[in-house]
Amino acid sequence: MPPIARVSRRGHDRIRAGHPWIYRSDVAAVEAEPGDLVRVVTDHERRVGWALYSSASQIALRMVSTSAAAGPLDESAWLAERIAAAAAYRASLGIDGTAYRLINGEADRLPGLVVDRYGDGEGAVLVVQTLTQGMDRRIAAIVDLLVRQEAPRGILARNDPKVRRLEGLDEQVEVMHGDVPDAIDVRDGALRFRVDVRHGQKTGLFLDQRENHAAAGHYARGRALDAFTYHGGFALHLASRAASVIALDSSGPAIAATQANAAANGLTNIETREVNVFDELRELETSSERFDTIVLDPPAFAKNKAAVERAAAGYKEINLRALRILAPGGHLVTCSCSYNVSEDLFLAILEQAAADAHATVALVEKRMQARDHPVLVGVPETHYLKCFVLRKLG
Repeated sequence: MPPIARVSRRGHDRIRAGHPWIYRSDVAAVEAEPGDLVRVVTDHERRVGWALYSSASQIALRMVSTSAAAGPLDESAWLAERIAAAAAYRASLGIDGTAYRLINGEADRLPGLVVDRYGDGEGAVLVVQTLTQGMDRRIAAIVDLLVRQEAPRGILARNDPKVRRLEGLDEQVEVMHGDVPDAIDVRDGALRFRVDVRHGQKTGLFLDQRENHAAAGHYARGRALDAFTYHGGFALHLASRAASVIALDSSGPAIAATQANAAANGLTNIETREVNVFDELRELETSSERFDTIVLDPPAFAKNKAAVERAAAGYKEINLRALRILAPGGHLVTCSCSYNVSEDLFLAILEQAAADAHATVALVEKRMQARDHPVLVGVPETHYLKCFVLRKLG
């Protein structure tokens, strides 16, 4: 008899609506160990599917199948099939680069599993994150499947995100296969970046912005500003078309990485400044500076619902300053990676910023995370990155 979890009517309705998460309050009873693959049934014993069970998180069940078949789910088969399907989808995208997301959790029906690929061919390194009890318990099997399918030089388990604490899991970073160099050179279109997969943000780069970096480059002209540059993802793409770029960040190591990436690509029109970005935007406004292209890509201001009001104020301030220093006819590429700040709320913030800046603004384009970070329809939690392109008319 497989481990079993009984869900309430509300939990069952949630599954039928297509959402893969069942919260602890909707689990009537459970007979399972942490990380078990459990059969999910209703209070009336109706079979509704299979899920990975967490004994610690408020998300107690993460559905992996809604099959009501009587027989047990073949665990080895579904892991292998879904890892292969995820890789096949990325291969179909024709990504012009050697750094991208190979597996994106719920959107690949592998909840709690993230795998990023850095490098090409025999030199490729995979960075794995197992963010739930269920996936963490299966990390050895996941690594074995990835080795057989992708034949990487090395696999690093980058299991240091704080979200693991919600699952009662330790934070650690360890090499699971082969060897992982201290720095990996990757290509993003015509540009090259050096990545530190052990210590860099997320797994090394903000891969979810890859397509937005390229899009921003197409709008670039004249004098450009990249605020919160990190390793220069936007700045380097802007520099290929803009006359000059100023890249801002409060992190010394981030500024150093941007300088190194610019030099490696032979870009001499990027000026870097290690500053408090909020303060620098105010100073640029006070000094009556003007820019033809501006990018705002701040870190997540709202990591929970309680922080939304303060985050909204932060987003409004930086966008207000940006619109005031943006020249008429110029473009503002502005981003939010805060899931708790919805697209509608972010747009409302931009409308308020434009009104206070006395700027007439057109919305040119709505964007989101790159296609290798797909959004699962009906699961708003998977749509976290908003990227709007605005044009200042006057």
